[in-house]
This record gives sequence, C-alpha cells and structure tokens, in this order.
Amino acid sequence: MQIVLLMMTLIYLVPFLWLVLNSLKTSSELFTSPPVWIPRVWQWNNYVKAVTDFPFLLYLRNTITVIVFYIIGTLLSNTLVAYGFARIDWPGRDKVFILVLIGIMLPFPVIMIPTFLLFQRLRMMGTLLPLIVPAYFGNPFFIFLLRQFFIGIPKELTESAMIDGAGEFKTWWRITLPLAGPVLATVVIFSFLNNWNDFVGPLIFLSDAKLYTLSIGIQQIIDRNDFRWSILLPAGVIMTFPVLIVFFVLQKYFIQGISFSGIKA
Repeated sequence: MQIVLLMMTLIYLVPFLWLVLNSLKTSSELFTSPPVWIPRVWQWNNYVKAVTDFPFLLYLRNTITVIVFYIIGTLLSNTLVAYGFARIDWPGRDKVFILVLIGIMLPFPVIMIPTFLLFQRLRMMGTLLPLIVPAYFGNPFFIFLLRQFFIGIPKELTESAMIDGAGEFKTWWRITLPLAGPVLATVVIFSFLNNWNDFVGPLIFLSDAKLYTLSIGIQQIIDRNDFRWSILLPAGVIMTFPVLIVFFVLQKYFIQGISFSGIKA
C-alpha cells in the first residue's frame, strides 16, 4: 500500500517538478525536441528577473493586504454567526440555518452581476474594498464548518463560564475560540487559497494597475503578447510555494478541523 501511495505521489509531483526545471532553463532549451529535463546551465537569474522586471513586489503587497484583511474579517464574522447557530437558542434558528446552507449552493457567477452593481452603487469600484468587505458579512461554507465544530465543544464549559458571570460575547472570545484552533486553521487555509489564486474578483473590481494582485498582474504579461517565459515560469513557481508552506505548516490542524467538524450533526 505504501508503495502505491509513493508512486501516486510521484505522479502528482511530476508537473510541479517540470515547472521548476523549466523555470531554470534558457528559452532555447524550453522548446527543444526531444525535451531536455535537466537544464544544461541553471538559470537562477530567471528568479531575479521575475521579481525585478515587472512590479512583482507591488502586486505581492496588494495580494497580502487583501489576504490579511480578508482573513481577519472571515474569522470575526463567521465565528460570531456560527456561535449564534451552535450555542444560542433563538426562534427560527434552524430554519435560518437552512437558508445559510442554501447559500453554499450558489456559485459566484450567479451573484457576480448583483455584487458588481452593489459595489458600483457604493462607489467602491477600482479599490481593494470589494475584495475585502464581503468577508465581514459571513461565508455560508465557513459558517457551516464552524457551527459543526462548535457543537462538538462540551456545553459544560460554556455553561460554567455563564455561571461565573461571563456573557455570550466573553464566552465566545475566552472559551470557544481558544478551543477551535483546528477549525480556525482550516478557515485560514481556505481563505488564503481563495484569495491567493483569485483571478475573477480582481479582474472585475480592479481597474488601476497599481492595485493589481499577483494573479491578474502576471496575466498582464501574457495579455501584451509578451511571452517572456523566463519571467512567467519562475513567477508561477514563486506563487506556488506560499500555498505549499501554508498547507504544510497548518496541515495537522487542517485535518483535525475537517474531521472534527464532520462528526456532529
């Protein structure tokens, strides 16, 4: 079984290894036939060009700005809403939660035009706000994930906090959130991936090149018919590494968050 898993891992690694090796080749080596796997001369300077020959650092700063504020908004809004569904008994709670679950089924293209018109009326178009503000109003999938985890936390802990005089907000902040590390890490990973790889959002809402994120900024090189592979391939590798780092650092919590959130109805 382990041999089969190892072989499957190698198969999935081949495209990434091919990308890394190609990013270190000269332009002539990229299009030779038969293909050259190992570069004859390792072009490490390609990575320097990928950072300096176009506004990579500016696009990176914009991307990080969006991600940081998006994650903050996601954690605040979704944990509060999920706590209300999991721990507070109020009329119509279950029916409203069903409506939230229906929201998971709505793909982004369905709400794309209404969202565009909304931010246009709010005069936020051409800024980073349309990429950040929605995070502060909850996400149906994250609400569902967090609610399932919160239900699994023993009620005795929150009830004892209530007996000691803590209100709902303090119980959420001091009791529930510290115990929800695994599922919060899961939310952080999903939020990071959604924004790091997001292309449609910046394409719709951003018009100023100084506010472009990495995904759309790199695309501009292709749009100009400037297929500078010595920049595109290293930039692709650079964009892949943060995803791998975040996943491997939070991998243990990610698996725990998914498993624990699925065992409670």
